[in-house]
Amino acid sequence: MNPSPAPLSKNAVFPSLRDRAVFVTGGGSGIGAAIVSAFAAQGARVAFIDVAEESSNALVRRIAAEGHPAPWWRRCDVRDIRALQAAIADAAAELGHFAVLVNNVASDDRHTLESVTQSYYDERMAINERPALFAIQSVVPGMKRLGHGSVINLGSTGWQGKGSGYPCYAIAKSSVNGLTRGLAVDLGRDRIRINTVSPGWVMTERQVALWLDEEGEQALKRNQCLPDKLMPEDIARMVLFLASDDAAMCTAQEFVVDAGWT
Repeated sequence: MNPSPAPLSKNAVFPSLRDRAVFVTGGGSGIGAAIVSAFAAQGARVAFIDVAEESSNALVRRIAAEGHPAPWWRRCDVRDIRALQAAIADAAAELGHFAVLVNNVASDDRHTLESVTQSYYDERMAINERPALFAIQSVVPGMKRLGHGSVINLGSTGWQGKGSGYPCYAIAKSSVNGLTRGLAVDLGRDRIRINTVSPGWVMTERQVALWLDEEGEQALKRNQCLPDKLMPEDIARMVLFLASDDAAMCTAQEFVVDAGWT
């Protein structure tokens, strides 16, 4: 009797992503880790940076244990632009020019308007806004040599739903669509696509531990059109599509993944 075939994944496989070099910022945990894992499962050559060493090392071990090539990774604080660009250059030297960049890194620490100082504002922008532009600046020459590329910027629906408790984060995330649309024409001339993926309230370990209480549970039931909780893998699937050749004519757009909240 022949053995039963291995069960097939219910999710899409994108042949164009196999062997494609991908760089992800903030890839060590949460949404970023799901994105790194999803690309690795597609056979992509993945590099990522993060400040969290323990979770990043665990992610690399898990991906390797699943039979995929271990991602390249480096501890990097994106507030240091020189370190960010050096990491991208070093990773490209090993993996080749990056055809995909995912600007995922972010920190949604809560704060009040009254508590914001100039230094705190600058520090929030240095994490949530500034790295995206300089990461794009770093990968675009390689994408031009390849003749194509896909930049995916992670936005947020929080500010669009008038979320409170993080004015600096709202400012930074609302700027993502401006970055995407402001670069689309210039990058498009070289067949480099750029899009925004805006998640809703994703149930990462951090979100569940810090913010999900009974009031939050009721807000999910009241505002989402779909009853299921949004998971990091749901965001990763949209990112895979936009990185693939299946999305060859998608650029300058925002793709919202929020279970219908906004």
